[in-house]
Amino acid sequence: MPQKILVIEDEPTLARLLSYNLSQEGYDVTVIDHGAEGLQTAMQRTFDLIILDIMLPGINGFDILSRLRQSGITTPVIVLTARNAEEEVVQGLKRGADDYITKPFGVAELLARVSAVLRRTSLEDGKPAESQEKVITIGELSIYPEKYEVILSGEIVSLRPKEFEVLLYLVQRPGMVITRDDLMNVVWGFDYIGGQRTVDVHVSSLRKKLELGQNSVQIESIRGVGYKLVRPKKLGAPK
Repeated sequence: MPQKILVIEDEPTLARLLSYNLSQEGYDVTVIDHGAEGLQTAMQRTFDLIILDIMLPGINGFDILSRLRQSGITTPVIVLTARNAEEEVVQGLKRGADDYITKPFGVAELLARVSAVLRRTSLEDGKPAESQEKVITIGELSIYPEKYEVILSGEIVSLRPKEFEVLLYLVQRPGMVITRDDLMNVVWGFDYIGGQRTVDVHVSSLRKKLELGQNSVQIESIRGVGYKLVRPKKLGAPK
């Protein structure tokens, strides 16, 4: 059965972004956009993880967290905090949060933290951990999401974190046209203030590094829209 995640977030764009990408990873996602309703849902239903924004209508994230812990609910919680808000981080951890992530953030970073918290919780509960590390293989290209490692034609490819996250997002959606806005939101965060040129620079760098493989994937430009990843024709779907 898929692991269940409750997202309590009132900002529509971010809520949709989280719901879509967590669902793509195979999680069963419930999204609530109000503090009181989120607390009630967390109290009445069983989840494997809660992603909790601090600033919410009705009841703020701090109070939700405190009430959950006071009620004996030990579901792991990742809190979403504002940029440069050290006090929010401290308060969240004091009230029982298991981890935090600061806005703006890339979805790849969030997914890594979600995986780490769930894995840690499973070990603490005595559940067996996955015995095999996740790897995505296309031809001569192997990607290890948890280690941020890429191997091409038997050689390690040195990628910057954002380059890796761009590649991972494209690889997970082969043949799909991904807009620059989508890449910006997923990798740099929905409220990143930089321009789309940032995406183009990272894709250009990625292309140069992937050219080293004789049987590697290609990143194709879709004029005026964005990019899509193209597999070598003789290859099937990613493993």
